[in-house]
Amino acid sequence: METEIKQEKAPILRQKWYLYLTEFFSGMSVMAVELGASRLLAPYFSSSQIVWTIIIGTIMIAMAMGNYFGGRWADKDPDPDKLYKRILLSAVWIAAIPFVGKLIIVGVSGLLIVTVSTNFLIWAAFLACMLIFVFPLFLLGTVTPSLVKYTTDSLDDNGRTVGTLGAFNTVGSIIGTFAPTFITIPAVGTAVTFMIFAGVLLLLGIVYFFSCKRRWIRTAVCTVLFIGFCVAGTTLGFAFWEKTLTFEGESVYNYLQVRDDDRKTALSTNVLFGVQSVYMKNGGLSYLYYDTAMAAPLMSEAGDRSSILVLGMGTGTYATQCRRYFPETEVCGVEIDDRITELAHEYFALDKDIEVVTYDGRAYLNALRSGKEGHKFDVIMVDAYQDITIPFQMSSKEFFTLVRDSLNEGGVMVVNMNMRSDSEDGINAYLADTISSVFSEVWTSDVSGSSNRELFASNDSRILTRLALNTNKISDEELRSLMTDVSASLVRYEAGDRLLTDDNAPVELLGMRVIDGMISKELEYYKDIFEREGLSGLLDSFG
Repeated sequence: METEIKQEKAPILRQKWYLYLTEFFSGMSVMAVELGASRLLAPYFSSSQIVWTIIIGTIMIAMAMGNYFGGRWADKDPDPDKLYKRILLSAVWIAAIPFVGKLIIVGVSGLLIVTVSTNFLIWAAFLACMLIFVFPLFLLGTVTPSLVKYTTDSLDDNGRTVGTLGAFNTVGSIIGTFAPTFITIPAVGTAVTFMIFAGVLLLLGIVYFFSCKRRWIRTAVCTVLFIGFCVAGTTLGFAFWEKTLTFEGESVYNYLQVRDDDRKTALSTNVLFGVQSVYMKNGGLSYLYYDTAMAAPLMSEAGDRSSILVLGMGTGTYATQCRRYFPETEVCGVEIDDRITELAHEYFALDKDIEVVTYDGRAYLNALRSGKEGHKFDVIMVDAYQDITIPFQMSSKEFFTLVRDSLNEGGVMVVNMNMRSDSEDGINAYLADTISSVFSEVWTSDVSGSSNRELFASNDSRILTRLALNTNKISDEELRSLMTDVSASLVRYEAGDRLLTDDNAPVELLGMRVIDGMISKELEYYKDIFEREGLSGLLDSFG
């Protein structure tokens, strides 16, 4: 009886291929939205494992609810019109995400500024996920139980039918996993990726209702809304309040923005958390951590003729500074994101003769050790933060042992610690303890005016003596003065027993604690304004 009702209402469903296609594309769209969600949230909340956990958990909640209610609705009213209506609604909502989602993220963040004191990023990411993604994925979660109802004709072929549906869903999910990451996001960006997969869902609904020759108004309204959101979504950038960006785009790994003025050019890989690379147009010091880190060549046995490897090259600020002030150094870099390297040559005046290898830093050292026996460096700079987090594979004892083994005798490792913290259970304490288990000499220097701390490590006890001697030989007065200040600010690190290993390196949780503390201090400022001046005063403070 239900099969007859189905065929009477929708002739296109008389053959099961359209139901299988529906399952295929709905599975594909769920995974595409999940991948898109990570890219939508990353510029605001980072792409850490914590944020990924929130995304996956939220989506699983939505799908579980959709499966449950979809099954109940299919039993109560086996009308395929209602299923394809839900698919149309999900298509419109997904198309709206690039526009509405960014507004929701900013709105949620603004609301939480005056309501929470701790775990700001976790709460903001979770609430944003719930508001943006639960509804459309709940609707897509109803697809499978509904299709089981429509495709099963008898108990004789029940297992085969359900298995075929599952296979189509799985294959669609596989494509929906790989296509956004390797094809659509690098080629056309996150916003258009959402629109592409929303368009597929919209087309499913249009074909269904066109074959039924009814619900024209509903289908037309959804189509118009889809087009409207597509236009709006492509005009709203991640940092839509910024009107002076020189470049805004995406790569396989990052959201990217370049700011340019008369004094400097800066690269950010996120919206909320600072600057990743800076190029000073006057050719002088940047007075950022890159300058402090230039003490490393002066500490090494090779001095200003050091061979330098930069893990996390970025746009090459450190390499450029070293080449400018120490012309006889040999510098090469490793950068996992080739789009950043392209921006380095386009906007940041990185010399073409500085070799940049597109690779993961740790994998590069492993390949170098196995492929070029004896090839080592005098200085290795580790600056591999991914937005506001540290890749765990570049924070462990095994990694720092690999760095040590890649240094020449008298060589120096310098590590940029992006989140200064003196907490005994903070990320810097774990990193410094881990490094101290590998190197006998560990010294740190805080970078004035920033949250950065530079750590210098070696197994040569003469590094400070060399720094003093080589500093006196520097002809550039400004650099000599800075290196004198760095030398005076160095503090020997007293090691503890907190170790990060390949098996146990909870860098996301440790880093989040530091970030939460930094954000809490900033939030107190805005909360005070809100209490004294109300909402209007708070809005004026952002202006």
